[in-house]
Amino acid sequence: MIPQYLVDFEPEGLPVIKTDCLVIGSGIAGLFTAIKASEDRKVIMITKKAVLESNTRYAQGGIAAVISEEDSPMYHRQDTLLAGAGLNSSSAVDVLVNEGPEGVRELIRLGAIFDQENGELALTQEGAHSRRRILHANGDATGYEIVRALADQAAQHENIEIWDDHYVVDLITEDGECLGALVQRPGGGRLFLQADATLLCTGGAGQLYRYTTNPEVATGDGVAIAYRAGAHIRDMEFIQFHPTALSYPGAPRFLISEAVRGEGAVLRNINGERFMERYHELLELAPRDIVARAIVSEMELTKSTFVYLDITHESADMVKRRFPTIYATCMSYGLDITSDWIPVAPAAHYMMGGVKTDLNGESNVSRLFACGEVSSTGVQGANRLASNSLSEAIVFGRRIVERIRQLPPLDRDNLPASHNQGRMESPTQPIVERRLKLQKVMVRYAGLRRNREMLIKGLDELKRQLPIFNAMLTRREEYEFANMLTCCLLITESALAREESRGAHYREDYPQRNDLQWQKHLLQIRGLGIVEELSDDV
Repeated sequence: MIPQYLVDFEPEGLPVIKTDCLVIGSGIAGLFTAIKASEDRKVIMITKKAVLESNTRYAQGGIAAVISEEDSPMYHRQDTLLAGAGLNSSSAVDVLVNEGPEGVRELIRLGAIFDQENGELALTQEGAHSRRRILHANGDATGYEIVRALADQAAQHENIEIWDDHYVVDLITEDGECLGALVQRPGGGRLFLQADATLLCTGGAGQLYRYTTNPEVATGDGVAIAYRAGAHIRDMEFIQFHPTALSYPGAPRFLISEAVRGEGAVLRNINGERFMERYHELLELAPRDIVARAIVSEMELTKSTFVYLDITHESADMVKRRFPTIYATCMSYGLDITSDWIPVAPAAHYMMGGVKTDLNGESNVSRLFACGEVSSTGVQGANRLASNSLSEAIVFGRRIVERIRQLPPLDRDNLPASHNQGRMESPTQPIVERRLKLQKVMVRYAGLRRNREMLIKGLDELKRQLPIFNAMLTRREEYEFANMLTCCLLITESALAREESRGAHYREDYPQRNDLQWQKHLLQIRGLGIVEELSDDV
């Protein structure tokens, strides 16, 4: 069994630092909630690398919100529920679509500059959206612009202390209440950071897979530390693979935004044939999971490792203006997207599941909150609708701060008990080797297409790594690996349990969606295993 803590510690022997609000992570969720909370609270924000290194920074497409008079929250709600394949919480979706526009206005007040056309906010359309409701910045650099604006605000705020290069090893709990976190400093020393409220804003887990659009830091830390602390983890089988990541020798799996298809790009196999008409009536604008599986099928049929995305029929000026980052990045590898077809393949992109929260972002562990990709609010269901993630972080970040203001102060004298398992052995095999093997196991056995035999084999492979939890871990890479292994086990176990295909979870041995038996969530609770929970809308 996975232990409650990764390391042994004596609370009495640790330096104790106290704050009102601890924010773990520095993407849109972490920065926005830190800024909101700092209006009347002292905030310490911890990031394991640097403030600007997060999934948000790489978000290209934009942020979804009802801005146009031709749109309405009802349409946005319908699109979100359709993409979520029967597992959204309708109340959480209502919160998102109704509070999203004000969240965007708040971002603008905080300095985010979105693209405009004719003096009004420019809106584009993306896959599975029925209206143009995607705001973007600098064409295809929306995430970077939002993080830039928020990081500027956070850096200037006297109530926000930012700790770069610090690592949260574990959440410290006592009697179902989160007291704060065990934090490792850059030099290796540890401290107990005590907080009235602890916010997990740690982002996703794309690094669990060999090919991902996520940065190096996306190792699933938040889900793993919350799971060890007793939080309920929900819907981990639903991992979204982005259909179109650059697949080119020497280049990283750089995201080629959904918006490229939204602006008219078509998919072709290596023989140059358009193929999406064989898979879905919405063609290239079908939901992501359908497009991703169609691409894998074409790659298998043509014995290729990629397909092509073709936007060469659009004007070169439009392509350069609308997608400057994608254009420049591809050009740096010798690809001119205005005249060359772009080689693409699916890559792990987004985690729909995470720490189960209520509509105020609060987990079942008192004083522990989750916001953004690490959370499972009920908005995303079995498949996230494009560009809903940035809006979700803003909307629920505001709600979390309102809830925190209602909390009584923590009993500061309540120190947790010591924890000592007597760990002595250091890990033997190099962590870099273990990490690569784990990523390959996930691609092979728990990726885009799954079946019972594959998942059981994958679980067996993963369980061979369990001795890491009995070893004496001291370095960030070791903690990250333990967290990655935890998340891989959660994903594979829940994927094995869900005997149907729904949203981003596809079982070859159960290819149909089965609402009669499976319109429910799978909760994973340390010590209890998998617990079924009916969907809100059943």
